[in-house]
Amino acid sequence: MTSAFTPPAFLVDLLEARSPTGSEFEAQVVVDRYMRPAADTYEKDALGNRIATLNPGGDPCLLLAGHMDELGLIIKYVDKDGFLYFDTLGGHDRSVISGRRVQILTKDGIVTGVTGKRAIHLMTQKERETMPEIHQIWIDIGAKSKKDALKRVRLGDPVVYNLGFELLYGSVGAARAFDDKTGCYVVMETLRRLAERKKKLKAKLVSVATTQEEIGTRGAVTAGYAVNPDLAIAVDVSHATDCPDSDHKRFGEYKLGGGPILARGPNINPLVFDRLVACAEKEKIPYQIETESMPTGTDARALQMARSGVATGLVGIPLRYMHTPAEVVDLEDIEKCVRLLEAFALSLQPGEKMHF
Repeated sequence: MTSAFTPPAFLVDLLEARSPTGSEFEAQVVVDRYMRPAADTYEKDALGNRIATLNPGGDPCLLLAGHMDELGLIIKYVDKDGFLYFDTLGGHDRSVISGRRVQILTKDGIVTGVTGKRAIHLMTQKERETMPEIHQIWIDIGAKSKKDALKRVRLGDPVVYNLGFELLYGSVGAARAFDDKTGCYVVMETLRRLAERKKKLKAKLVSVATTQEEIGTRGAVTAGYAVNPDLAIAVDVSHATDCPDSDHKRFGEYKLGGGPILARGPNINPLVFDRLVACAEKEKIPYQIETESMPTGTDARALQMARSGVATGLVGIPLRYMHTPAEVVDLEDIEKCVRLLEAFALSLQPGEKMHF
């Protein structure tokens, strides 16, 4: 059965782009294509961030950040028979790495392979009950020898799972890298839409597609320093806990389709949080609240501490099965996030710094 829902082309192009952390080249090309025509100024930096600015003379300065890097692997060793061994880029669930088709990004193009390990038939009962270590999994590219393999790949080549985007039913879809192509799309699409309503925008708006979030929010560190905003909002995915085996007493209660998840805690400026809530209620956008007891594992952590400090908020997109090759999102939640950030940017008045 086909779905009548039509996903945005910009989002689909981002999801199909291969952008393992530190090698975000394909996603950068997509962002360049969609954002250059909309922005008043458009820049890139030494870490690969893409920085789009609208209304550069406005006040205050609002930075929106969503990271375009995704989980990946990196080739570290080739054995005498041509099998490739790797390290992980970002935090992987080792139980889902083997038995996958993968694509290796080389200087000469894509090399396809599969991740392999010893078959279950050849394991002892104890081995079957143990999760394999990374060094016990390899990539098979059909090579005959180490020399044959090294004709096609090099040490340090990055790897992604060979899984694209598809709709499951209605507006619910599955993809390899909703984390965080969705957030990247939201912050950039917000600027594109506000470009059409620029006369109503008083703030300077800077939307940044950040890099290397999965290995320490590194792109956000340099972007926050360079832009030096008054306010910032990071957009990332957050756990939807409406699936089996999710203990709400431990993890909270968050639903796919329930709207943006607004973080609240010490990493979050309380005035920014309150304004996001007010904008959501004014625009009749459903929202959910997530408590964060410490600095979050998102770009918000870096942005809050940029230079002399930035009034920072965090908006989450509900997502099931985070950091797996088949993450699940309701695309209607993505649209609600865009509408919320539009309303937030338009609500800002000259001089608002949200210090408290």
